[in-house]
Amino acid sequence: MQNNKDILDNVPKDVFLKLKSIAKLKEVKARTQLVKQGKKPTKLYLLVSGIMRSYLTSEKGKEYNKRFFFPMDFAGALTALVKKETSSFVYETLTNCTIYEVNFKDFKTLCETNIYISNFYAKALEFVFMDYEKRHLDLITLSSSQRYLKLIQDMPDIGKLIPQYHIASYLNITPVQLSRIKRALKL
Repeated sequence: MQNNKDILDNVPKDVFLKLKSIAKLKEVKARTQLVKQGKKPTKLYLLVSGIMRSYLTSEKGKEYNKRFFFPMDFAGALTALVKKETSSFVYETLTNCTIYEVNFKDFKTLCETNIYISNFYAKALEFVFMDYEKRHLDLITLSSSQRYLKLIQDMPDIGKLIPQYHIASYLNITPVQLSRIKRALKL
């Protein structure tokens, strides 16, 4: 399956330079909220290094991790950006990160004036949709142990980089269940 790096590698150099001209490369400290729940976002991100997450907080203050983002993932509150609404999710760095930050309005303007950038956007959206569908399928078809094994296959050092309670929330299990899984798998 194609990934974001493949999409970026196939962008013609002149198109890449136009995209880069509206992007800002930034170093961001861990635990920085790039998008806040209940606020209107204006930016999209390409994660170059580090780990991010998107999550929401319930009325009772419980956090639910929706997704982790790894290097070369696109991140941002896309639904809120497209609909010009507030975000239902927080987008936060879990580790120190290097990101490209792009103003969504500027990006959409480029899409309207450049067919190659518009095609790039379409490819990126296809990938985001397929990734979302794969995650949803994993949640409904894999056991919690299988989901954990898949996560550590995708990101072997994740347990050393972020707290276990984030991993448990992402897997849709409790931290106690995660401990039991790790013990049973002898990890």
